[in-house]
Amino acid sequence: MHSLEMDMAAFRSARKQRVAEARQTAAFFIMTGIDLGEALQSSGEARVAVRRRVSRLLERERLKGLRGHWSYDLNRHIALKNAFARLCTEGSRHDPDDSAVRKRRRSSFDAAMKRRQRRRSRRQVRAEGGTHA
Repeated sequence: MHSLEMDMAAFRSARKQRVAEARQTAAFFIMTGIDLGEALQSSGEARVAVRRRVSRLLERERLKGLRGHWSYDLNRHIALKNAFARLCTEGSRHDPDDSAVRKRRRSSFDAAMKRRQRRRSRRQVRAEGGTHA
């Protein structure tokens, strides 16, 4: 009887995983127009192109969040991040262009944070009655 319970538990967990993957695939297609299943099975230049596109979408969503844009959606941001992580880890060896994508994304994030800090410091100076050069 113990074996039957273990089989049932394994079946349920596998079913939950399939449902979660189907949700992620559908949401990813709606957001980006890219079929996640095909993207995960691609390799070479096609895979790098998909990663770059998703990286750019993720970067844009991140910047929307930093700027407090009205159309920013945390769930979309999380879904893009999860899909990007899957694209980077599943089914493909390390591509040389991957590090360039990550470096570019990080540098633009750092630049956005610096701009945000400058705006805050200007606002503080103005609030205190001084002028900012």
